Amino acid sequence: MTPKESLEERAARPEPRHPVPGPEVKEASSHDLGFFGRYLTIWVALCMVAGVALGQLLPAVPETLSRFTYAQVNIPVAILIWLMIYPMMVQVDFASILGVRRQPKGITITLVVNWLIKPFTMFVFAWFFLQVLFAPLIEAGLAREYVAGAILLGAAPCTAMVFVWSYLTRGDPAYTLVQVAINDLIMLFAFAPIVLLLLGLTDITVPYDTVLLSVVLYIVIPLVAGYLSRIWLIRAKGVEWFENVFLKALGPVTMAGLLLTLILLFSFQGETILGNPLHIALIAVPLVIQTVFIFAIAYGWAKAWRVPHDVAAPAALIGSSNFFELAVAAAIVLFGLHSGAALATVVGVLVEVPLMLMLVRFANRTRHHFPAPATAG
Repeated sequence: MTPKESLEERAARPEPRHPVPGPEVKEASSHDLGFFGRYLTIWVALCMVAGVALGQLLPAVPETLSRFTYAQVNIPVAILIWLMIYPMMVQVDFASILGVRRQPKGITITLVVNWLIKPFTMFVFAWFFLQVLFAPLIEAGLAREYVAGAILLGAAPCTAMVFVWSYLTRGDPAYTLVQVAINDLIMLFAFAPIVLLLLGLTDITVPYDTVLLSVVLYIVIPLVAGYLSRIWLIRAKGVEWFENVFLKALGPVTMAGLLLTLILLFSFQGETILGNPLHIALIAVPLVIQTVFIFAIAYGWAKAWRVPHDVAAPAALIGSSNFFELAVAAAIVLFGLHSGAALATVVGVLVEVPLMLMLVRFANRTRHHFPAPATAG
C-alpha cells in the first residue's frame, strides 16, 4: 500500500479479513469493545445520575443552556451530537459499495429487514405496550411521546456500533462497511418519510420541514463532512495514517460527545425521571422485544438462505441495533429536550449494549449452523 493510494485503488484491492481464532477461542470477548465500550451501560447509568443531580442541584445550568436555541435546535446539544456522529461518518468508504456483488443475499436481508420491517414492527410493539397494555400506568399524552421516541429509534439502523458487533462475530469487515454505506445513503431519503408516516399513526403531527431539518443537521452535514475530510486526509497523509493515527485519535470523541449529551439530556429530564422511575422499565420492554424479534427474522432468514456466517451475523446485528445518536438528536429537534420522546431514545442507549452483547454471544455459539466463509480474495 502506497502512502498516496487512492480510494478507488483501495476499493479494487481485496480487503483484509479478520483472522479466524484457533480452536481454543470459542467466541469473541466483550473485552474487545475497549474500556468505555465494554461498560457503556454503566456510563449511561452514571450519566443519568449525574444529569439528574445537575438539574436538581444546579438548575441554572440546564436553564441557561436551554436558551441557546435557534429554529428549535439547541446549539450546545447540536455541537455535542455532531461530535458523536462525525467520527462514524468519516469511517464510511462509499467506494466499498462496489463489493455488494459478492454477497447480494446479505444486502437483500439487511435492506428488507431495516427498511420494510423494522420501523413498522417497532411502532407496533411500542404502541401495544406503551399505549395499550401499560395504559393504566402512563398518561396518554406521555405514552404517545414515548412511542414517538421508539419510532425514531426504529427508523434508523445502526451505523457505528455495528462495526464492533461485526468484529466480535468475526464478520467480513469489507462487507460490513458496504452494509453501513448503503444504509447511510438510504437513510438520507427514507428516514424522514418513514418517521412522518409512523408519527401520523400516533396522532402526533410534525411539520415536514422540522423532520427535514433534523435529517440535514444530523445526517447530511456529518455525512458530507466525513466524506470530504476522509478523501482529503487519505490523499494528504495516506490510508495507514488515516486508519492508525487519525481514527484512533478520533475514537474517544464519539464517546465523550455521547456521555456529555446524555448528562445534559438527563438534566432536563430530571423531574420526569424522579416522578416516573417506573417509566424507564416500561419503555425498555418493547425496545428489548423489538431488538430480539428483528435479530430472529434476519438471522433466521440468513440461515434459510445459507448465507455465510461472516455476512449473516453483521446483517442481523445491523438491523437489531439502532443509530441512537440520530434518534436522540431527532427527538430533541422534533419534541424538545424535556420530551418523553427524548427520554425514550435515551432508554434505547441504556438497554442496547448488554442486549447486543447477548446476541453476539448467541451468534458465535450458532456459527456451525451456517456455511463457512468464502475464501477471501
